[in-house]
Amino acid sequence: LIKKMYEASQAGVKVELIVRGTCCLRPGIPNVSENIRVVSVVGRYLEHSRIYYFHHNGEEKIYLSSADWMTRNMEKRVEISFPILDIEMKARIKAILQLILADNVKTREQNKSGEYYYVINSSTEEIDSQVKLFKMAYQNTDAE
Repeated sequence: LIKKMYEASQAGVKVELIVRGTCCLRPGIPNVSENIRVVSVVGRYLEHSRIYYFHHNGEEKIYLSSADWMTRNMEKRVEISFPILDIEMKARIKAILQLILADNVKTREQNKSGEYYYVINSSTEEIDSQVKLFKMAYQNTDAE
């Protein structure tokens, strides 16, 4: 999968990975992975979404999965991946991804050496995706 990500980057595809921590792929290597960004958002919650979003020629596809891309999951476990077909659900999931990628409080970004550093908040607004997602979930629970 890492080789395929590198091939995609070399072909000009923008790749953004939201990982929990360990990531063997190295972003930002000239002529190899300069179109790849790897971020880790770890705060109050350690969970990591297994959302796969693809966009090509105006077509969007979103999949959810029980597996991350660890070798043990690909070779030794039975996992499932399924498409999201409902338009409203796609929009909600896409908004969640955009929120996580906009986080400027808990986000650490991986450099080409594999080291993580905190993203400097250059915005006047602090965006803590986990706090915002918690509030959204809490509000939705009250509404039901």
